[in-house]
Amino acid sequence: MIAAHADWSMEPRKRWVAVARRGAGGWRMEAPVPVGEPARLAAALLAEGMPAVLGLDLPLGVPRGFAAGRPENGFVEFLAGRAGDARFFTVNPGLDGVGPDAPFYPARGVKGMTRAAHAAALGLDGPAALNRWCDRATSTRPAGAPVFWTLGANQSGKAAITAWRDWLAPALAAGAPYDLWPFAGPLHGLLRPGRLALAEVYPAEALRQLGLRLLGSKRAEGPRRALAEALLACMAALGVEATPALAAMARAGFGADAAGEDRLDCTLGLLCLIAVLDGVRPDTIPDDPMVRRWEGWVLGQALPLA
Repeated sequence: MIAAHADWSMEPRKRWVAVARRGAGGWRMEAPVPVGEPARLAAALLAEGMPAVLGLDLPLGVPRGFAAGRPENGFVEFLAGRAGDARFFTVNPGLDGVGPDAPFYPARGVKGMTRAAHAAALGLDGPAALNRWCDRATSTRPAGAPVFWTLGANQSGKAAITAWRDWLAPALAAGAPYDLWPFAGPLHGLLRPGRLALAEVYPAEALRQLGLRLLGSKRAEGPRRALAEALLACMAALGVEATPALAAMARAGFGADAAGEDRLDCTLGLLCLIAVLDGVRPDTIPDDPMVRRWEGWVLGQALPLA
């Protein structure tokens, strides 16, 4: 089996991917490398002829209030239908342009801008309705950012735009051999040669799932370097062999440049993915029709939410 996790960003230079292969002796994980063209990455994973899974640090799903009343059967059909829809992926500078056909907002910070006003413009019942169920706060982490919100360090909307618009929507519309978890069913049921399973994985959630603690900001080299031995011990506990290049990179704090945090994140995401594949973490899919059809879920995240 081959597993990979891509840490996503609107900036290509900050998109990194870590890859691991499972053989008779267990998993062997390589050092992160730039993602490059995502369709080529997907094709390369499929070309090895093994069951393949790719974790993605970006939203795969939309909030249920937004989905209510839509004609599509679910998120995958909806996303395929957005191929070539430039209006949908426009980031609105003001609320007057916001609506179901152009939900992303705001293009920049302006006086009086609130999530409550954004929700109202989308016809949603309050700012909490901008979030999917899986984005809500848990007992171990704060709430995630709404899918359609595009401002601030914690936003995920711009990553969603670049991945959906430039890769996933056109690929799905063209019939690419992708199966999106959890919409296509439990992860283990999607593992077959010739098909690439895609799953949403949050590195911040993965850090907690793995029992790791980062003392300081992940943007700083020092805290990343201090995490190295615990991270390598976590790999060993999961039966994952780090290549010499990966072990050296971890001990060096994943580099002193701005992409160091991205290399750490894709490593954490891949370990979370491996933990679910090997049954260490649950392949949780809440028994909720809107989660399974429209909202999606975060791999390895368990119930209940806070």
